[in-house]
Amino acid sequence: MLGKVPTSLIIPATSYKCNHLKSRLLINPQVANSALRHYNTSDIHMIKKVFPILALGMFSSTLGVGIVSPLLPLYARDMGATGIWLGIIFAGFAISRAIVMPIIGRLSDRSGRKLFLCIGLLAYSIISLGYIWANNAPQLALVRLIQGAAAGMIIPIALAYVGDLSPEGEEGKWMGYAHAAFFAGFGLGPLMGGVLTEHFGMATTFFSMGGLNLLAFLITLFFLPEIGRRKMATSPRPSFKEMSASRMVKGIFSFRLTESIGRGGIMTFLPIFAVMLGLSITLIGIVVAASILTVTILSPLGGMFADRFNRRALIVVGKVIFIISMVVIPMTNSFEQLLAVLLVQGLGGAIAMPAASALTVEEGRKFGMGSTMAIFSMAMSIGMVIGPLLGGVLADFGNINSVFYFAAGMGLAGIGLFIWFTRNH
Repeated sequence: MLGKVPTSLIIPATSYKCNHLKSRLLINPQVANSALRHYNTSDIHMIKKVFPILALGMFSSTLGVGIVSPLLPLYARDMGATGIWLGIIFAGFAISRAIVMPIIGRLSDRSGRKLFLCIGLLAYSIISLGYIWANNAPQLALVRLIQGAAAGMIIPIALAYVGDLSPEGEEGKWMGYAHAAFFAGFGLGPLMGGVLTEHFGMATTFFSMGGLNLLAFLITLFFLPEIGRRKMATSPRPSFKEMSASRMVKGIFSFRLTESIGRGGIMTFLPIFAVMLGLSITLIGIVVAASILTVTILSPLGGMFADRFNRRALIVVGKVIFIISMVVIPMTNSFEQLLAVLLVQGLGGAIAMPAASALTVEEGRKFGMGSTMAIFSMAMSIGMVIGPLLGGVLADFGNINSVFYFAAGMGLAGIGLFIWFTRNH
């Protein structure tokens, strides 16, 4: 049995990771600092090895999704879907994803991440063929519901991989790179989807989505090492109830929930708004891609800012830019004007999202990375359920411009809640 440890040998810690390591090293500071340097060096080596594989897998998967996303509202409308059915089709995907994510996130903290990521990618690829089978709006909604469950195993787990290995003080940098890989697929997808649909038909885009997710599955299966068990072996596993007591968790959850409520309506009705301006399918793909590609290009820079400046302030600034762009969209009346507004909107996202994700990684070290990423991704999914449904009601009983004003209002509410919950951070 050990005697009392002299207070001169106890090493103060100012962060979770340092405290976690140094609490196991009740020795002199030189030994502790040497061990900590080795710990960080190991993380840096591992993330540099793993990240390109994860990035390529995320890019392939989101490219497949991006090919279809701007064309899906038009595809559903041609089937006779009303505004409310459009909302249901988009919401069904988000509902099943929101249900699956916290379960899979918790399981990945306990059993490793690679298995769930592979299952999700393979299932997503196979279910993509269901879009060709669907002949009406209810069948299309069913396909989206099933595919959403598969999607719940992909992005949150991939982000948890990155969060596991992000060195302390570089959370923004690596999450910025992750956002770049994630949004690169979404940004290039609409461009490819528009061209493929115009020249080869809608069925080709669905086959492309399935094929690209199959490619991501093969990359993950054969090249991605399993790191989840090693990283989580000594990490705490608090309950979701304990996680919900964190004011930062509440703040980021509120921010992401309100943001995605607004974005859910935009994703559903922006292509239809573009059609009303007289844009071709190719030009629709360009305007949808514009905001996303701006996020892709600027996210690494936004991540570096998140490691150097106040992350709360960056989130607020980025969100204000988003709100202004939403108010201006209904005032546009040409391709050039809409394109310019969406480029500015992308700038706001590149500022806010890496900072929010860096804060999420900090919380993940306390509560389990898979569980935390899943909870915040679930907030986005819940918003994607509510947003399209409310947007459909607003579009049916009001006009399409009201969808964008509603998104701006939700963004304003999100800023207020985020500032309130994190005011003592």
